[in-house]
This record gives sequence, structure tokens and C-alpha cells, in this order.
Amino acid sequence: MKNILPGKFYGRDTSEVARNLPGKALVKFRGPEMVGGIILETEAYFGEDDPASHAYGGKTPRSEIMFGKSGIAYVYMCYGMYYLLNVVTENEGKPGAVLIRALKPLWGIDIMKKRRNVNLEGRLTDGPGKLTIALGIDIKDNGADIVKGEKGLYIFDYKKGNNNYKITRTNRIGIKKGEDRLLRFLILDREV
Repeated sequence: MKNILPGKFYGRDTSEVARNLPGKALVKFRGPEMVGGIILETEAYFGEDDPASHAYGGKTPRSEIMFGKSGIAYVYMCYGMYYLLNVVTENEGKPGAVLIRALKPLWGIDIMKKRRNVNLEGRLTDGPGKLTIALGIDIKDNGADIVKGEKGLYIFDYKKGNNNYKITRTNRIGIKKGEDRLLRFLILDREV
């Protein structure tokens, strides 16, 4: 894989990473199959001062990964139904993670349609649970080093055209606490 984002990309302020990920490409390999696309939407989650974060109450068996090395996949089950993909940020000891909320499918679209059992390309990966189902990401990917491409999971710089995306910042969604914080970043023009 070319242009894989280096570890130092993730070892920064969580909101900076969340703002810089839209427009990058996320792919997952399973054997020779590759699925993925352009990240369209992210949300930043901090540590003990962020009531929406898994690290809010301090280090627990679930949140421990957020305190570790940046560039690691943090995958967990939400509502007992969907796996969600996050990438650990900040320096070790300081918790942070970015939730990947949506992407524009580019590679392996037929595979994603089968996995999701839908034909609507625009709806394949337009939510964090839909995204992980379409890409075949589950709890086995938790702890994978994305910089090294462990478990076939990569995020890389994707150049096509001028890549001048307009990134909008809004409130996080789908949470009960901390929703007032402007920590959701998205590309408004979904036709990237």
C-alpha cells in the first residue's frame, strides 16, 4: 500500500485527527478481496473530561486501548448489534479516539452490497454500523495497528483531482452526553 498515514498523524490532538481524516481512504483486505472508500465523516472522543467518551470514567478493560499507542483500531459493539471502528489518537497515556462514521464506497462495491444485502450504493456505508458490516470489520480487528496494516486494515492518503474538500464541523450525533461539543467533521459534498 502506498501513502499509508504514519503513526505521527494519529499521535496528535484528537480533534485535529478527526478533522484531517475526511478525504483519506479506508480499506480492508480479506485475502485477495479489498473493500473500502473515502472517509466522509468522523467524530472525536477525548478522555476523562468528555462525558461521551468510553474513557470518561478513567481506564477500564474496555477503554484501556484508548490510553495506548496511537494508530491502533479500537473496535467495539454498540447496542449489542453493530461493531464501530475508531482509531486511537494522542500520545500514550492520554486517551483519545476518532470514530469513523461514514465513507464513500470506491472499491469492492459488489462485496459490500452482498455483506449488507442492499443494492443502494449511496446507503452502503452512510453510518458507522453499516460501514463495519460492509467492510467486514468486527471485534477480531480490535487492537490492529492500522499504520502497519495489521488484519488488512489501512488508512492512506488518496489523491484524486484537487482533493479540496470543504470540511464542516458540527455537534456529535447519536449520543446522550456531550452532544453540544462541535467534534463531528464531515465532507458536505458526498460526491467526492
